[in-house]
Amino acid sequence: MKSILKEKFDLTPDSKIVVVGEGITGTSVANFLQAQNLPFSTVDSRKEPFTFETFKGASHLIISPGVALSEPTIAAALNSGAKLVSDIDLFAAIVNVPIVGITGANGKSTVTTMLGDMARACGKNVGVGGNLGKPALDLLDPKADLYVLELSSFQLERSHVLNAAAATVLNISADHLDRHDDLENYAQAKQVIFSGDGVMVLNLDDEMVSAMRNDSRKTLTFSVKQKADFHLTNQNLMHGENILMSLLDLPLEGKHNAANALAAFALSYAIGLDLKLCATALRNFKALHHRMEKVSTKNGINWVNDSKATNIGACIAALEGYDEKVILVAGGEGKGQDMNELAPVIYAKAKAVILIGKDAPQIEAAINRLPEIVPTYHAQDMQEVAAIASHVAKSGDTVLLSPACASLDQYKNYQDRGNQFAAAIEALPA
Repeated sequence: MKSILKEKFDLTPDSKIVVVGEGITGTSVANFLQAQNLPFSTVDSRKEPFTFETFKGASHLIISPGVALSEPTIAAALNSGAKLVSDIDLFAAIVNVPIVGITGANGKSTVTTMLGDMARACGKNVGVGGNLGKPALDLLDPKADLYVLELSSFQLERSHVLNAAAATVLNISADHLDRHDDLENYAQAKQVIFSGDGVMVLNLDDEMVSAMRNDSRKTLTFSVKQKADFHLTNQNLMHGENILMSLLDLPLEGKHNAANALAAFALSYAIGLDLKLCATALRNFKALHHRMEKVSTKNGINWVNDSKATNIGACIAALEGYDEKVILVAGGEGKGQDMNELAPVIYAKAKAVILIGKDAPQIEAAINRLPEIVPTYHAQDMQEVAAIASHVAKSGDTVLLSPACASLDQYKNYQDRGNQFAAAIEALPA
């Protein structure tokens, strides 16, 4: 392993390695380097602000995804010759079994978990993690047959040796533009997942993803709107002309989850898994918490927690997954997104909107530009959300928490926001 690290990254006992960030990823990197007897130091701006002295003389920087590469002291160190290495680079360089990479603005955790379940159903010893659950380096296992990694744009923009056996960009929509500046830069970061010569799995329903096609590479496609290698027709998930499973047997809310399932099937096919066993795994799939999670049918109303929808694209996907109009709960920290992009889908899919959080006025302003009135309410907390929704909704209606915004203006994280939503529903009188 040491010879690989020297060959790929020029990492030796004489290197001056600085691990930037002491969170989950930084800790996993530190443990890995220690096991390889490679000397390093760790720094974290939350404990002590970075200065130009912090990185003076550094030969290698291993920078956690939460730290921007544009941070002036880091950019200066890289410009002075320090090599940028990521935990994903280290992982990819030493692993000698297939890696599947999954990224996208929305759905990547669901598809990653689906594929992990599929692989286990096929008898594979699979490590599942990355941006989800365990960091990549903590997954290392000599008995592993396969690794399935969820990868964020921040992880990908600092990775250079990834060569996944199969990879997908599920979709592109505005997210993290505070770090990537514009949608094109964000898409370019995502496209790094296709480095190498593995199978590309492309979403035909997303123009920016479809444009990533490379005719020299083996490619599989999926779609819920048109014919593709894996597609949806007559309420069935299809592989070519063969039925994989009925959409009714997929235990998840929303048509966008049919797209997620098709992506998982395409990836499983790319790495040679048995599709019948994969379909069995999906029939038994449990929705991830805070991702289109049905939390109650109290008082005849379907209450759905999609608190993980922290950007406009995720909220749009959730709304478009319903045939009937829903009561939408949205708002929070908007991250500079243009809420006018959300308005047409609200017009088509929401019978009412309950707004929460810091940037509720921006969403309301967008709704007010619509050609017809969509009733809009404001709530200070989830108890008020539940009270308003139970008054507005009729039996058989769906109340959907899909905020299109981050949560940190009011909550610890999106999990806390979703948990408080569920608790408020539980507290409603029958």
